[in-house]
Amino acid sequence: MSADAQNKEQKMLEDINAKLERIASALEAGVHTPQALEIDPAVDAFVWHTEPDMLMPVPNVNRVAFDLLQGIDLVRNILLENTQRFANGFAANNALLWGARGMGKSSLVKAVHAKINEDTPNSLVLVEINREDIPSLPRLLHAVRDHDRRVILYCDDLSFDHDDTTYKSLKAVLEGGLEGRPENVVFYATSNRRHLMPRDMMENERSTAINPAEAVEEKVSLSDRFGLWLGFHTCSQDDYLAMIDAYVAEHALTGEQSDIHHDALEWSVTRGARSGRVAWQFIQDLAGRQGRALG
Repeated sequence: MSADAQNKEQKMLEDINAKLERIASALEAGVHTPQALEIDPAVDAFVWHTEPDMLMPVPNVNRVAFDLLQGIDLVRNILLENTQRFANGFAANNALLWGARGMGKSSLVKAVHAKINEDTPNSLVLVEINREDIPSLPRLLHAVRDHDRRVILYCDDLSFDHDDTTYKSLKAVLEGGLEGRPENVVFYATSNRRHLMPRDMMENERSTAINPAEAVEEKVSLSDRFGLWLGFHTCSQDDYLAMIDAYVAEHALTGEQSDIHHDALEWSVTRGARSGRVAWQFIQDLAGRQGRALG
């Protein structure tokens, strides 16, 4: 082989190597390498953000006091007991809080977290992950896996629509993955849907699949990963008025109870529902009419 041919071949190999190095660098830059993140010991609550991955501190959590959650005594106590066992280092279940809107599902998660930390300061960390960030959940688990404090991962209003395959990654992370759920982590989610899927989506799977039972089982198996299913239902009039009375006493609002009840019932009629959220919205209106600000 002539010297010119050898030089050309050498130059070609150098060009190929250079291109391969650029491709490798680009691929490495695009890979999210999980990193352990510092959790500020002075803060009990964070919101998970991606791009870049970070835990944003929430010094003042928007929440309702545990004792003000009326009409949900059974599920309230079940979640408190499960969370207390988790905080004590014992086995605990993932929990799915599902059911009627405005009945205190997300409020209960935050209230339970606060109540346990009142008795044992800094024992629990609450980390909220947004629905659209569920694919990053494995990185979040890696980030908190080795921390001394125990962590509640919390996703509000979790649900999945047609053609959304994100639920498969969540299902694997909750129990079925190779590493499994870290011992210092429990996952709580709230949803208006018991199985996290639209009913028509599940019915469509049943009608079009070769094996309908297996198709529906694939969808339902996600909610099965939650050991606790806590149902929230529309409250009765008595429960609604009990919520009103608790808020009035908590915030020292004035007025005859009969008049406040009458106005509160009228308020619920205009909203077309009775719930904890409607009760709180009435209390805000009542406080405003009395020239009061609610903290």
